[in-house]
Amino acid sequence: MNTNIHISKKGLADFCRRSRIRRLSLFGSVLRDDFTANSDVDMLVEFEPGARVGLITLAGMEIELSRIVGRKVELHTARGLHPHFRDEVLSLAKIAYEQA
Repeated sequence: MNTNIHISKKGLADFCRRSRIRRLSLFGSVLRDDFTANSDVDMLVEFEPGARVGLITLAGMEIELSRIVGRKVELHTARGLHPHFRDEVLSLAKIAYEQA
């Protein structure tokens, strides 16, 4: 996967397993040429069936992912994306972790 940052695959996989994440993908500027030192990292998360995740838990996940990635992470779900650009995000997102 070509991205503008290095992400520890082991650290990411450990986090995703603990957090019951089925798939975690990158989208936005981290995949484009307009990514800068000040850019955050947009991630799209899909949880395992039956996983219940509230806003406080999601915010905690953003903090932990920010530590793993080394910069601010914004975590999104497909349902939380604006319908106007949801399909585009889903088609351009690059998988960073997928449950085996």
